Amino acid sequence: MNRYYYDLHIHSCLSPCGDDDMTPNNIAGMAALAGLQIAALTDHNTCKNCPAFFEAAARNGVIPVAGMELTTAEDIHLLCLFEKLDDATAFDEAVDAHRVRIPNRAEIFGEQRIMNGSDEVIGSDPFLLPNATDLTIEQGTALCREMGGVCWPAHVDREANGVIAVLGAFPDEPVFACAEFYDGDKQAAYLERYPNLRGKLLLTSSDAHYLWQIRDKSAFFELEDEPYSAELVRKKLFEKLRCGQ
Repeated sequence: MNRYYYDLHIHSCLSPCGDDDMTPNNIAGMAALAGLQIAALTDHNTCKNCPAFFEAAARNGVIPVAGMELTTAEDIHLLCLFEKLDDATAFDEAVDAHRVRIPNRAEIFGEQRIMNGSDEVIGSDPFLLPNATDLTIEQGTALCREMGGVCWPAHVDREANGVIAVLGAFPDEPVFACAEFYDGDKQAAYLERYPNLRGKLLLTSSDAHYLWQIRDKSAFFELEDEPYSAELVRKKLFEKLRCGQ
C-alpha cells in the first residue's frame, strides 16, 4: 500500500472558463511537477478531451481519470468520474442529449477547444458547455451510476453551484459516499453545521481553470498497488470512492 496524491477536479481549455494554456499535455506536465500521481480531467458537461489527457498523462507518469463536472437542472455541480475511458465517452454522449443548446460566444465566454494527444486542436463545441442541463440531481446521479461511474457534489463549501448553497443542506437523497471541498480547512465547520456530511469521504480538489491553480501535493489516498499498474491503482481508487472509505 502506498500514498497517492491526487487532484480530481481539473478543467481543460475545452471548458470556456478554462485558460487556453490548459491543454491536456500542459495539465499532465503540471500535475507531475506538482507531485501528483492521480489527476482527473473534469470539463463542464463534456468528456471530449479525456482521450487526449490519457495520452498526455501516460507520457508524464500521471495516472489519469476521465470525468465531467455535470451541471444539473438545479444548477448544482456534480463531479462524475469513470474508471474506464470508454464509459466516460458513453456518458458524454448520453449527457449531450440533455444539454440546452445555447450558441457559445467565444469573445465573451472563451473558446471550447477539443484537442488530440499532441495538443493539436481537432474541433470545438459550438454550444455553451457550462449552463445547466435538464437532468435533475437525482437523474444525473442515476445516469452516472448506470453507466459505471461514481459521483458526488462538487465544492460543497462554495456559494456558486454548491449543493448546500442551492438546496440549503446536504441532501439525504440521492445518497452520496463522498463530497468535495474546495477549502479543506472548512471541513470541520461544515461537519458541525451539516450532520449529513458525517461519515462521508471528504475530498479536496483544486477546480483548476489555470495551470497555476493545480495545487502541490497535499490530499492523498492510501491505495494497494501490488503488482503495480496504473489500471490496478485506478481500480483501487474507485473501490474507495464507491464505498466512501
